[in-house]
Amino acid sequence: MPPGLPEPPPPGTPMLPPGTFAGVTVLVTGGTTGLGRAMAAEFARFAVAVGVAGRGPGHRDRGVQAVRDAGGEAVGVACDVRDADAVRDAFDAVERVLGPVGVLVNNAAANFPVAAADLSPNGWRAVTDIVLDGTFLCSRELHRRCTARRAPGAILNILATQAITGGPGMAHAAAAKAGVGNLTKSLAVEWAPDGVRVNALAPGLFPHEEMRTDLKALRTDASEDARRQPALRTGRRHEIGWAATYLCSPFAAFLTGHTLIVDGGNHLRRDFVMPPVTPIREQLPPREWS
Repeated sequence: MPPGLPEPPPPGTPMLPPGTFAGVTVLVTGGTTGLGRAMAAEFARFAVAVGVAGRGPGHRDRGVQAVRDAGGEAVGVACDVRDADAVRDAFDAVERVLGPVGVLVNNAAANFPVAAADLSPNGWRAVTDIVLDGTFLCSRELHRRCTARRAPGAILNILATQAITGGPGMAHAAAAKAGVGNLTKSLAVEWAPDGVRVNALAPGLFPHEEMRTDLKALRTDASEDARRQPALRTGRRHEIGWAATYLCSPFAAFLTGHTLIVDGGNHLRRDFVMPPVTPIREQLPPREWS
């Protein structure tokens, strides 16, 4: 038996029964790249109709193709999640083609590494407006539509483990994601009587080729990244897809207000003797933000 946690079954392996999402339309914000696209594709394996929302047309096309390749019907829509009118228009565009949205995955996000002392007000707002405000606006839109037609709904908010541990060098993103974690609990209680569930998913390290250059620069090579994890490996993108589909499925019908952490136990890691502290400004190149 090799050390560390075992590899998952291969991509494309079904985790839920066929027909689990029959007749359901899913909207994934930020579903055009990385983990968002992986989640959209995993929903598509159930022949689900998936709306792929993002701001870049090229990325949207690739997201739509990933859904179709996995067996789902798809449409790409532009959406600035910071704008309530744009959110409404994106829902309208998806529903005109695919039918009423019953599942929402709030994956749209923004981040960049910077020491908190060097972070400008504009830089702070650029992240919190998308991550926190955008999650609320999209969630409110789904709730309004589900209650108007007296239909159940499921919302999945994508966090990060730094929302739980704190995130030196990512204070803006960590604080915004922590706010989303708290919002998840509040909305779960308010909206359960309306039949709308709200859960969250906090991925650990899931490397992918579309990580931004400045974030890639903070990573070691793949084998070193694996050695830094208690699991002795990093996450596989389809594992996040499985977690997302379960949390939004009827098999989780009594589960709401929960945050599922999928990181191989990394956020719990503590050594008896911790390594020396390297101040964050020594870890990051100096940058100015306006």
